[in-house]
Amino acid sequence: MTHRPRPLVAGNWKMNGLRESLGEAAAICAAVKEGGSGKAEILVCPPATLLISAAALCQGMPIGLGGQDCHAEPHGPFTGDISAEMLRDAGASYVILGHSERRAGHGETDQTVRAKAAAALRAKLTAIICVGETRAERESGHAQAVVGAQLAGSIPENAPPGSLVIAYEPVWAIGSGLTPSPEDIAEMHGFIRSQAARHLADQGAQLRILYGGSVKPANAAELLQIQNVDGALVGGASLNAREFMAIAGVYR
Repeated sequence: MTHRPRPLVAGNWKMNGLRESLGEAAAICAAVKEGGSGKAEILVCPPATLLISAAALCQGMPIGLGGQDCHAEPHGPFTGDISAEMLRDAGASYVILGHSERRAGHGETDQTVRAKAAAALRAKLTAIICVGETRAERESGHAQAVVGAQLAGSIPENAPPGSLVIAYEPVWAIGSGLTPSPEDIAEMHGFIRSQAARHLADQGAQLRILYGGSVKPANAAELLQIQNVDGALVGGASLNAREFMAIAGVYR
């Protein structure tokens, strides 16, 4: 019998949060310590300016911290960039890579994401690789082809077990309040698992595949019980500790 991987509920704060926002991180830590996350692993990915402070705040707590991007190189003349090693040094154990906002807004290709994922593994960070189709790609019937190509191009070779997480975020659902049907999500997550198994040998069954795209307390229970959904990558709702923990509370 195949055992399901431990669920992961990750909060992507994006370009939000000042030092006063650390109160929300503290509240998340307190809720996790009190058992509010149940069986789920909790991860918060604040902006880089808050990562060291968040790490100090959450030290010794059962909560992970992550970066939102990294450079492929460990160091060098790359003004404004942050290496995977720097994230690790600041207290991160994860890094989000290939988010659609990076792919669209910064021109990141699958090859770019693959190089960054390899850098994350080099620094012993778990890479959360994001994939997803646009509305036009879904309506034209190309959603699986697009996601399959992103997986093939973005997953680095010889990734150790447990070093990767895949987050499926349909681009048209991010921040829009729209979500695919449960049937569409189940179909895509099943497809992702089958495709990942081709690239990760025998890791497919234990690979964690998150759903992202307007996840909130009102729809979390429905979304997180869908087959092959192993947690959520949460955007706006993760900025509020109460809302974020209400989503994680599905796993209690």
